[in-house]
Amino acid sequence: MLDFSKNYFDLFGLPIGYIVDGNSLSERYRDLQRVVHPDRYAHATDQERRLSVQGASLINEAFETLKDPIARASYLLTLHGIEMDAQNESTQDMAFLMQQMELREELEEIPSQNDSYQAIIDLRSRINKQITSLVAQMAVQFETPTEEQLHAAREILRKMRFLQKLHAEAESVEAALEDELN
Repeated sequence: MLDFSKNYFDLFGLPIGYIVDGNSLSERYRDLQRVVHPDRYAHATDQERRLSVQGASLINEAFETLKDPIARASYLLTLHGIEMDAQNESTQDMAFLMQQMELREELEEIPSQNDSYQAIIDLRSRINKQITSLVAQMAVQFETPTEEQLHAAREILRKMRFLQKLHAEAESVEAALEDELN
């Protein structure tokens, strides 16, 4: 059975770091799921079945955390002793905040534009580029993390969360536009 005390990286046999080999992660996920899958414990004791379910749940949670760049960054910060309050922390970068306000205004105006579908595709593309840039910056911060770099990673994570939320809102607008076409 699994060692529930391991961190997610150790659980998957991966080095602790921001850059994760997606193929290795997926392969190890399938291997671990085969070992603890509850169907394998159908005729086992109640305790073994319970441990199987808990193990499968832990593996799923670890996989979802490690495959998502934002969740992975947050988890890495936690491993380094930095807890974040996602609901109450915000970036102090005023230029970034102004840019976010402008992007939100642009998003609000998209449904009234003549070529609203192309406008939302363009906006989502720009948001994705910003997220990709922040992911690259985050990777640098975790290469050999010092206290200063962890502080910078925390700030980058705040920005990534802003963009993630904006991206989700843009996807909702796009879905609404698609519904209008159908």
